[in-house]
Order: sequence, then C-alpha cells, then structure tokens
Amino acid sequence: MPRTLWSGSLSFGLVNVPVALVSAVRDLDLHFRQLRAKDAAPIEVQRWCTEEDREVPYEEVARLFEFDDGGTVIVTDDELEGLAPERTRTIEIDAFVDLADVDPIYFDHPYLLVPAAENDGALRAYRLLLEVMGRTDRAALGRFVMRTKEYRAVVRAREGALSLTTMRMHDEVRSTEGIDTGAKGRAPKAQLDAAISLVEQMTVEWDPTRYEDRYRERLRKVVERKRKGQTIKVPEAAEEPAPVPDLMAALRESLEAARGGGGRKASKDGDGDGDDLEGLTRDELYERAQERDVPGRSSMSKDELKEALS
Repeated sequence: MPRTLWSGSLSFGLVNVPVALVSAVRDLDLHFRQLRAKDAAPIEVQRWCTEEDREVPYEEVARLFEFDDGGTVIVTDDELEGLAPERTRTIEIDAFVDLADVDPIYFDHPYLLVPAAENDGALRAYRLLLEVMGRTDRAALGRFVMRTKEYRAVVRAREGALSLTTMRMHDEVRSTEGIDTGAKGRAPKAQLDAAISLVEQMTVEWDPTRYEDRYRERLRKVVERKRKGQTIKVPEAAEEPAPVPDLMAALRESLEAARGGGGRKASKDGDGDGDDLEGLTRDELYERAQERDVPGRSSMSKDELKEALS
C-alpha cells in the first residue's frame, strides 16, 4: 500500500466521506548521486554567502522577489506563514461537470482517494459516491489544502476507485493567441484525404501496456553492463533526417508501409514481431542498429540499415 500523503474527508452537500490520499503514480526513473570524477568523493550542496564567504544557516535565509522593472523586495518566513491557507481536512466539492468537457491540459498530478475508515457508514458513503460518479460520467470539482498550499482538484471514478488530480489554474495555461503556428490557410484536399487515411490506418485501441520507456530501459542496461565491468561505447551521432521533398509522396509511402506492416505504431512500440522491419523509419532502424552495435550504422541509408538488421 502506498504511503498516505493526506487524510480527511470529501464533502459534497451534507455528505462527508472519510478518505486518504495516496499517489497514483510511481517514480521508476534511475537516479544518480553526484560525485567528483577523479576520486568518487560525494558532492554536497551548501548555502553559501558570497559576501562573508561562509555557509549560511537555514534560519538566516530570506527570500528575494524581483519585479520585471528590476525592483526587489525581501519577504520573510513570518510574512509567508501569515499568507498560508487555513489547514483543513476537507476536500470541498463545489460543482460537478461532464468529464469529457475538462481539457487534459489542466491536469497536474494524479492521486488515489481510498476509504480512510473501515466502518460500514464510511464504506457505504464511499461506494455511493464512486457508483454515482461512474454512472453519470461526471467529474467533481473542488479544493483542498495539502501541507501549505491550496489546490484545485478534479475527482472522478477510475477502475473501481476514486481518483483525484490536482489542476492548473486557468491563467497558468498559455493561450495560443499571438503565437505564430504557421497554420494559416487550408491543406489541399488530396493531401488531407491521404493524411486522414494514414491516421485511420494507424489508429489502435488505447492500451498503455504496449508502450515502454525505451530510454529508461537503455539506461538500465548501461548500468547493468557497467556493474559487470563492461566497456560502454558512446554511440555515433545520428544523421539529421532529410527534408521531405514531396509531402504527397511521403504520405503515400507512409500509408503503404502502415498497410503492409500492420501500422507503424504497432511495429515501433507494440508487441509485434521484433524482426518485422517494414514500416520503420530510418531513425527507428538506426536505434535498433545501435542496440545491436551494428558497425558503420551512422553512414547507412534506410535500406542498408534494414539489410544489416535482417
């Protein structure tokens, strides 16, 4: 069971549901400590005063805010504590919305809400809210305080449990207004039809288990090989992809590859045959050549890489 990060109650109307908050994700990245290269001595980070050339104790640290015009003010810990929101143990639900109407760009960090009490009344209240959320396909919008910060949050039903996701505020999301995307005008109908056909051909059922963190896996293999005393060869720099001279020709070639190879997505990240090289881009072929340590791979063309990997 993950560690409880917050406990209290979820409140909507006069109904209170005792809940505990646990993280819904886990950190699987490989983490490294910094050392001095020549003798592997650990590196420490210290608060250092540039004026007196000494370490500064934490109680002497203040905070400086800089304005756009260059002006500054110092804010003390006491002043910050006076602004801290009242610490409550309640997730206050103030509205319900259709889940499909919430743009994912507002989502921040996901958590699970689990029952915080085992008595019948608490469990019945939890099950009731879970079933209501699932049947109506609604999301509950609310706010709560964790540590010293107030969060906006969305609560929904997910895989037989309530989940809570903290949300960004509307003014934190950047508008596309004023940003030149180069998207003026309309694409020619022939290109549009070909692109739609390619999208349809590459469309699959969403299955997150088909996709892996390939960088993390390569990094894990490097760490394991280093542990065994093996020498790691630094890969050669990959060539820049050539510009697309004919967009329509590229679309046709991509569509043919997707139809012939069962879809480029499935070949790239799925559970398909690892020896099926059809439909892979040169970059994807080059990555496989790196994994197999194929000599001279950086200068090979797409067809030459395919032949070397066959």
